[in-house]
Amino acid sequence: MASSSDDDFVILICSNPNPIAAEPPQEEIHISTTDILSWDLPTILSYPTVKVHACRNRLIEKSSYFQGLLRGSFRVHFILGWRRSSQSVKLGFLKYLLPKANEFLPELCASYLARNFMWAMTSKVFGNVPYNLLLSCLDHPYLTVDSEMHLSDALLVWLNANSKQLENFSRTGEHCHGIFRHVRIGLLPLWFAAGKRNSCYFSKVFEESIDLIFRLVDAPPITSMNVLEHADLHHLKIRLTEYSKKVNLSGCPQITLATLLLSVLPVSYSMDPTLRKSIKQLLIGLERHERDQSPIPQGLLPMLSFEAVQEIDISKCPRLHLEAFITCISKSFPSLRTLKAAYLLNFKTTALHQLVHRCPLLREVDLTMDISPLIPAQVSVGSSSLAITPPLSNKSLSVGNDPADVISLKKSGMSLPNITKLTLEGRSDICDLDLQYISKFCSSLHELNIQGCISVTDVGISNLLGKCMKLHSIVVCDTSFGVNSVLSLCSGVTNHGSFPVAHLGRKHKSLAFSLQKLHMGGCKGVDETSFRELLSQTQTLTSLCLRDTHLNDEILHCFSGSSLKMLDVSNTMVSGAALAQIVHGNPGLKHLRARGCRNMLQQETNTSEGEFSSLYKCKELYFELGKKCKLEEVALGWGFSCFSFEALQPAIKSLKSITVGLGGSLGEDVLQRLSATCPMLESLILHFQVISDTVVTNMMSLRNLRVLALCYCLGDISMLSFNFSTPNLRKLRLERVTPWLTNNDLIILTQTCANLVELSLLGCKLLGSDSQQIISHGWPGLTSIHLEECGKVTENGISSLLDCTALEDLLLHHNGPGIQKNFIFYAASKLPMLRKLSLDLCDASEGDFDIPDYDDKCLVSTVKIARCKPRRCNFSLPAHRRPVHEETLVLVRNSKNLYRTVVKERL
Repeated sequence: MASSSDDDFVILICSNPNPIAAEPPQEEIHISTTDILSWDLPTILSYPTVKVHACRNRLIEKSSYFQGLLRGSFRVHFILGWRRSSQSVKLGFLKYLLPKANEFLPELCASYLARNFMWAMTSKVFGNVPYNLLLSCLDHPYLTVDSEMHLSDALLVWLNANSKQLENFSRTGEHCHGIFRHVRIGLLPLWFAAGKRNSCYFSKVFEESIDLIFRLVDAPPITSMNVLEHADLHHLKIRLTEYSKKVNLSGCPQITLATLLLSVLPVSYSMDPTLRKSIKQLLIGLERHERDQSPIPQGLLPMLSFEAVQEIDISKCPRLHLEAFITCISKSFPSLRTLKAAYLLNFKTTALHQLVHRCPLLREVDLTMDISPLIPAQVSVGSSSLAITPPLSNKSLSVGNDPADVISLKKSGMSLPNITKLTLEGRSDICDLDLQYISKFCSSLHELNIQGCISVTDVGISNLLGKCMKLHSIVVCDTSFGVNSVLSLCSGVTNHGSFPVAHLGRKHKSLAFSLQKLHMGGCKGVDETSFRELLSQTQTLTSLCLRDTHLNDEILHCFSGSSLKMLDVSNTMVSGAALAQIVHGNPGLKHLRARGCRNMLQQETNTSEGEFSSLYKCKELYFELGKKCKLEEVALGWGFSCFSFEALQPAIKSLKSITVGLGGSLGEDVLQRLSATCPMLESLILHFQVISDTVVTNMMSLRNLRVLALCYCLGDISMLSFNFSTPNLRKLRLERVTPWLTNNDLIILTQTCANLVELSLLGCKLLGSDSQQIISHGWPGLTSIHLEECGKVTENGISSLLDCTALEDLLLHHNGPGIQKNFIFYAASKLPMLRKLSLDLCDASEGDFDIPDYDDKCLVSTVKIARCKPRRCNFSLPAHRRPVHEETLVLVRNSKNLYRTVVKERL
């Protein structure tokens, strides 16, 4: 706001609700425009209130805005034409001062914007940054971004906002490309660069990026150091400044130890040929030694330290020498708090031991992997064997098994690890011995995720839970979590030796009592007595997942908590009445998943009165939800009808995700009104619903829609449904709903849904082999493709489909017998991000597929090959006989082994 002090000067009062400093030195600071050259912007902006003494006449003379303001009302809703938020005021202030100050101020503005580029790019007013200021910022050595992807995104946003201004530039587009020359295109994530290949102005830039990425990926780590012979290595150095807080390299398969070393060593090492040679020799030595041995000799290289960095993400970077990487980050990033290293098969459990000791301030570690399809409770195993014997160097965590190790660690002066959040989801290589290590050296854990860790036992989990008494978040879905683990949670005292002290903890609060998150979906080893005891003690839960368990009404009634925000009871035996009781006591519920609950419509008797009673109790659930909750997500099936939807309307005005499964029937009228009733929807998944062109058209009109799945739905729909642009749509599943889809229709779909990253088509029998090129040209950035029973897509083999270079998940079933025998090896070599591959022997041109040896730097973790047998039918013509599934060969690879398993199910 502005206030008058005298005739010549006014005081501009700028309120900053989010000052830079957590604890500002004082409430306000006074500055004057007469001292503008000496302004210290970071210090000034650390105060909640800034009072600027400015010349009244000069403001009126130079600004029409202040001319109107200072000659009229003194109420200020906007400062400098910007909404009064901390980010907008800072950007607006810079924009206002830039054209009015001397030559010194532009440098000051560019420096400040460069240091704070990440918050600037998220502001709605970022597009208003002047062109010259943006160029100065991009050239500035303090330019600080989390990744080159963020920088590219910011530039695209700015260019879109200034498209009219750019029309005045040269038609050759040199100005646009001049901006993008500041992006280090060799460090872009592959999926990002691939997805931008269709950019109208910058396709050439991203094509160059992809070409460079593949040249780096194809070169072995040792010979990749030949890049050191080039004069300019600037484009291969990770952008690091003293203001960097995050380093995001996720999805960059081209990243190697050489890249990291170039980024953390002094500039002289990239300029001096002798020093370059020493780095190259060091890397060659590392590659020749066992990967588990000491990677970088202490004190050999003078690594720079970036003390502000607190988070690093190297997910999907398979070419990093992890042991050497850990040594580097321990020296160059001493303040590291969070490490994300998801989907890395070469991250052995021995590396976790090294990591927690070399980085003493580390608090969060994410080692997520794809969950194995071989969940014991979900498959019928015919046979299983070890396909590859693990090398001797792949040791498990035998270190730290003696309590004396902890004592010796303390005596050595080293601090014990203080990890508070550990995510091991999907790591089938984790065993009980690893959990024992974790329980001893990470006893301060608050959050633990071992979902899908199928190699750990109930006893192993229970021992860990008995020692990590600070846990408040536990995710154990699809594991052997059972009676012993429940006993550890409910006992209230730690284990003595190897035996839990049962129920002695009743005098004390148990671990279960303090839990805020418990996800145990798919854990069928918990009996009814243990289940009751567990739910009776978990009174402070905010997130509870019990899907695919033996949950029934009697067990659910034992839960007395009142703080739930998320509840998942999918595929259980609970009824609508029991669920209504839970909803009544938990008005803060925002996420409810109850698909597959057949008892939602369970009838008590065979009389009409009993049927009415059951129907009433089911309605009671939706009335409770409508009265009590403000839902963001619902997933429902049995008993969910148009009447239920009407009762829910008060609760779903801000709904973001809805899934309707088998047993639910919303009706065409409700589906037509869905876009008006729930305008904030981002995810819409419908199974077995009746739909029409009008319904789908209304769905496509949802501005925020990112996920659309129509599966086994009835009704007549045509291509007219998809003739509306949905630029925000990212995932599309059309399963048994568009049998008429042709290659020409697919072309239209690539234009209306131009930004897809996941595509699933089932039963599109009119598609031909040319559809491969349509898909790869229309959606070059796809990371997931599922094509099943789609005509003749693969009849002539696989060609242009692999031009979707960032593919991570590929499923091809019954699309034509033209896939070559060596396709698994070929796909893995062409697609550096590929992790999951699913094929069918019916599509093999030679009747079989070769199973290659896996490269250590390959991300592929799961290969599924389905086998069919002819259907016996005396009345069907040979041309109409459809093969039926017989078994599936599943190859699952982790950091230790490759397992070969045959199961009965189609996975």
